[in-house]
Amino acid sequence: MSFDKFNDECGVFGIFGNANAAAHTALGLHALQHRGQEAAGVVSCDHGQFFAHRALGLVGDNFNSADVISRLKGTAAIGHNRYSTAGGTMLRNVQPFFADLSLGGFSLAHNGNLTNALTLRKELINRGALFHSTSDTEVIVHLVALSPGVTIEDRIIDALKQVEGAYSLVMLTPHALIGVRDPLGVRPLVLGKVADAKGKEAYVLASESCALDIIGGSYVRDIDHGEMVVINENGVTSLHPFPTPMRRFCIFEYVYFARPDSMVEHKNVYAVRKRIGAELARENGVKADLVVPVPDSGVPAAIGYAEQSKIPFELGIIRNHYVGRTFIEPSDTVRNLGVKLKHNANTAVLSGKRVILVDDSIVRGTTSKKIVTMVREAGAKEVHMRIASPPTTHSCYYGVDTPERSQLLAANHSVAEMAKLIGVDSLAFLSIDGLYRAVGEAKRNNDIPQYCDACFSGEYPIALTDKDSGIGGKQSDLFAEMA
Repeated sequence: MSFDKFNDECGVFGIFGNANAAAHTALGLHALQHRGQEAAGVVSCDHGQFFAHRALGLVGDNFNSADVISRLKGTAAIGHNRYSTAGGTMLRNVQPFFADLSLGGFSLAHNGNLTNALTLRKELINRGALFHSTSDTEVIVHLVALSPGVTIEDRIIDALKQVEGAYSLVMLTPHALIGVRDPLGVRPLVLGKVADAKGKEAYVLASESCALDIIGGSYVRDIDHGEMVVINENGVTSLHPFPTPMRRFCIFEYVYFARPDSMVEHKNVYAVRKRIGAELARENGVKADLVVPVPDSGVPAAIGYAEQSKIPFELGIIRNHYVGRTFIEPSDTVRNLGVKLKHNANTAVLSGKRVILVDDSIVRGTTSKKIVTMVREAGAKEVHMRIASPPTTHSCYYGVDTPERSQLLAANHSVAEMAKLIGVDSLAFLSIDGLYRAVGEAKRNNDIPQYCDACFSGEYPIALTDKDSGIGGKQSDLFAEMA
């Protein structure tokens, strides 16, 4: 797996009141595959009885048969795509999780990271809780199980009042689908509807609206920060049980994580990325012959840059979309050639040209260096790199797998030093105010930022209780060393 990009750790999906609940959930997970490629799972419910299928690997490799789908009975289901951390993927960590509680079956899928999970886990173990996974998500299951609340909704609220961190949750009970976003709304969650052949509508929860499109559904709205929605036979009930300070949605969703065709927080991601490119051109113009995206994540920003700068847009780098895990032993030679497995220079376009390479971010810089070398070897006369986000100087602790700060290139080098290391004639990043302008703000409010931008600013809006353990930023493998 590549550690030169940030990796969002998962996508969630849920549906209530549709005869094809499991099939729709599998399709929704297909659309959310970009949010996690290590494992996938679906749990369904049929008149109080729960069914599950969880597996390592891609959705299409594990939910591609009628036999699997037919065993996931019921008119309600939830699903989860997982991206593992450095601790590795294990089947016992694959969500959704399930437990038999005193109130009946309960299943849970989580996108995010609990920053006090280690502390809570130790307390729960001291109270006699038996953990079966190494995931922070299982902490929520135990808190719900031990809560004195009368209803499942009461128990969920009680449990979530004890956790810190970022979370978008979908939960399945014998009678309801429940969705919750944390009080700051760091991770996304949308509400949609889909009609069956007879016109009966079912409600859907998903990390992004692209998961609604694939099943022929429609976007209704985003779940609000700190909101809980309960979906049952009576429709949708909205609760606001948590204090909701100013929302702090993850601004990096617009830069990289979300699919370009998604609506996230009422904004089309593709349109935002084009505006990001235009802002980048206004701030960091340079004379050149071509604007070339680093595919695929750099494409929308490169289009915006080209339109604003009036410099032609060209596909000077071609991506191979059929690359999976390498089947060759990863010797040093193969590692060095690895970039060519995914990208190849279009020599006929690049030769003799002054090229602006547009990418979404620089994390470690290793991939950027290889791509620049490849473009120069294709005959480019000059290579200028423009990055469609501010320098990434801090690790994320809210559900994104990131290197330690010591391994982030921008945390340890000036822009000039980075340019020399990567091998470009010039390097420039979008300013943080430019990023905020692209998402519709006049500028960043430095007193109360409108978004979570901790990876750029180092200002973490949620307490990092377990940070000093060295585990706080790693969802899903709190005790990976024990596995």
